[in-house]
Amino acid sequence: MKQFRKLVAAATMLAAAAAPSFAADTIKIGEINHYKRLAAFAEPYKKGIELAVEEINGAGGVLGKPLEFIFRDDNGKPGDAVKIAEELMTRDGAVMLTGTILSNIGLAISSLAGEKGYIYLAAEPLADALVWQSGNPYTFRLRTSTYVQAAMLAEEAAKTDAIRYATIAPNYAYGTAAVEAFKENLKKLKPEVEFVTEQWPALFKIDAGAEVQALEAAKPDAIYNVTFGTDLQKFVREGTTRGLFDGRKVYGLLTGEPEYLDPLADEAPEGWFVTGYPWYGFTEGPAKEFVDAYIAAYPDETPKIGSLVGYMTAKSIAAALDKAGSTETDAILAAFEDLTVDTPMGEIVYRGLDNQSTMGAYVGTTALKDGKGVMVDWEYKNPVSYMPSDDEIKAMRPAE
Repeated sequence: MKQFRKLVAAATMLAAAAAPSFAADTIKIGEINHYKRLAAFAEPYKKGIELAVEEINGAGGVLGKPLEFIFRDDNGKPGDAVKIAEELMTRDGAVMLTGTILSNIGLAISSLAGEKGYIYLAAEPLADALVWQSGNPYTFRLRTSTYVQAAMLAEEAAKTDAIRYATIAPNYAYGTAAVEAFKENLKKLKPEVEFVTEQWPALFKIDAGAEVQALEAAKPDAIYNVTFGTDLQKFVREGTTRGLFDGRKVYGLLTGEPEYLDPLADEAPEGWFVTGYPWYGFTEGPAKEFVDAYIAAYPDETPKIGSLVGYMTAKSIAAALDKAGSTETDAILAAFEDLTVDTPMGEIVYRGLDNQSTMGAYVGTTALKDGKGVMVDWEYKNPVSYMPSDDEIKAMRPAE
């Protein structure tokens, strides 16, 4: 990858003279997201960005100029996202792209980034293909990968007596990757496990009654759940009503995130082992400082995982630009390699190996407190030990 970046730097310098010029009053970042379709996540995410930008600009900006995000809605459609990405880079003067939640849209923008030489920081998409099987030198990813979070849950599952597992996940890139990662990691730790059924509801179109019935019919010892949003709400309510979770271990990817746990209120499940964001449990340090700053800025709401991801996205971009000392693509590209960023989760690094950050994840158990779902007995886990080996990752990434 380092050799590639040396070659692209020379090509970019030659192309710079032919590139259109833009007003240089601010440094513009093109932000593409699903503000209408996934408002519960996207709006806190946007507020996290805005909080970080206020801090950055209040401290003098980046390279002596204010940082500005141009927010665009992709309507949850890959084709729209690609068109918007082109407009942001060629018409609006963005120096790079960021954003997206859904993995299929992130993959579409990543493909464009690799083809056109646009730098893209995938803030939220979790599909592993973004930085591994479909990775390219121009695409970086902040969020802890699907593989890593699934491996953390599998580690806990392997400690139990459960042998027969059932899975339920939305039928698109993220869901299929999440199930495959859990199965792979759990079988490594406990070869005798078997997966007796896999349910694949269409995203945001779950027939919860039918799914619960199918899962119950398979008589699993434990369930691995990847549904989120309104699908999770319907699944939990129907599963609770029909007793699906009684006497069974349940592992929930993303279930502990406030975006998805809070809407369940007193219907939130208890005893699930999940990944999430227990902001209410921080008592000191950068994590607590971020929570306090967010609530001070937005007193009518509490932070979500999206808030944290948005904040860390803007801080990462500012750090990359500062290190680059320029807004030229080749300089930013080189700056992202092994870039270190101070964040509310501690220092993270964008690995030169695969452009994946070392942002970790919180794991814990769901419980009810004061009529709402929370995570208890939680801990923060560093992702590196849960990743495939360097050689395995190199083999997965396309030749560069």
